[in-house]
Amino acid sequence: MNISDVAKKTGLTSKAIRFYEDKALVTPPVRRDNGYRSYNARHVEELTLLRQARLVGFNLDECRELVALFNDPLRHSADVKARTLRKVKDIEHHIEELKAMRLHLLALAESCPGDDSAECPIINNLSGCCAGTRQD
Repeated sequence: MNISDVAKKTGLTSKAIRFYEDKALVTPPVRRDNGYRSYNARHVEELTLLRQARLVGFNLDECRELVALFNDPLRHSADVKARTLRKVKDIEHHIEELKAMRLHLLALAESCPGDDSAECPIINNLSGCCAGTRQD
């Protein structure tokens, strides 16, 4: 099957498929005599795995590990589960960081009168200014 067929089956663009190939995240496709790539069902499965893994937050290195596990008949589901739970912890940590950022932004917004004056406590805070006057 050609790259456009694979793109339709996986929900990826041809550009994304080539990117994953260039990054060696999938098994290289066979080249036909005319130089075109030829894909099989296994490629579709690998690319679908990549797409789904990216959707739930796995980065490229983590995706590489998942594809390697996918292709390893001796893999242990415990390894896959451990990677998944590590990703959950990473996401939970990121959520906490985002919550702290949200609270900080809300506090900044609360400190600002939001009027027509040039004086802005948000800008002063973000820039490290304390006095409210600029020094050039």
